[in-house]
Amino acid sequence: MNERPSWHQYFMEMAFLISKRSTCLRRKVGAIIVFDNQIISTGYNGAPKHVRHCYDTGCLREQMKVPSGERHELCRGVHAEQNAVIQAAINGSSIRGGSLYCTNQPCIICAKLLINAEISTIYIAESYADKLSYDILSEAEISVNLVDIKTGALKKIV
Repeated sequence: MNERPSWHQYFMEMAFLISKRSTCLRRKVGAIIVFDNQIISTGYNGAPKHVRHCYDTGCLREQMKVPSGERHELCRGVHAEQNAVIQAAINGSSIRGGSLYCTNQPCIICAKLLINAEISTIYIAESYADKLSYDILSEAEISVNLVDIKTGALKKIV
């Protein structure tokens, strides 16, 4: 019996492992950018370098009762996808044509960033209440696929 995970399972499991570093009090997200089955960069959501984490300050969005998927600017955290793109840039690694594996669907802000970074395909484990992100990714012809982490099966969303 072959218990070797598929590439999709392998990278998605890594994204979940990466999400454990998150300091967000609302949603722990992990992301990994790969090219030709090689890891380029990773990221998780949390406060910028040298800035106190939400663990220490509390969650402004919770305090203001901001619904999920709205008013992303009212957060001190940097999203996992953003951190993965930033990490690649810091290390001088191109992500053009790469794939993003993320525990959650990118929000509209991250979707625009990923489009301009020329990510070709996005794989997610969970959908998110942000239809506009799907619309803009579809318009940019970037496919989004839901990964079943247990089986590795894909379901095309966009």
